[in-house]
Amino acid sequence: MKVGNCMTRNVQVANPEQSIREVAEMMGRLDAGVMPVGGHDRLVGMITDRDIAIRGVALGKGPDTKVRDVMSPEVKYCFDDEDVEHVLENMGDLQVRRLPVLNRDKRLVGIISLGDLATNGEVAEAGEALSDISKPGGEHSQTAH
Repeated sequence: MKVGNCMTRNVQVANPEQSIREVAEMMGRLDAGVMPVGGHDRLVGMITDRDIAIRGVALGKGPDTKVRDVMSPEVKYCFDDEDVEHVLENMGDLQVRRLPVLNRDKRLVGIISLGDLATNGEVAEAGEALSDISKPGGEHSQTAH
């Protein structure tokens, strides 16, 4: 199965100049814990509710802090024409539960989550990826920044 067949489309994108308050409100309305950050028609980062809490609030930054000041600028992504098995393996290696999905022109076309993959028949592979993701530490550990 290809990623494009089971990803979530119509993804909301945060702007790096928005405040973390605005993005937190968007996340609340969308019931989402992560948002891609885009600028000038390109993906420039990712922001999570955890980024807002740990890199923002815990460090004394206020609600008017810009997204660019707390987002993760290194974006890991996959392509919509990739096989889900390969993407699941990468998610486990990267220790991430979601990845933005780009087309081959590197335009954002969706987002894929472990939940999307598990509900589309990739249950065993999603479980293996979750096991790898859940290991302590890793590149995306908030204490590593």
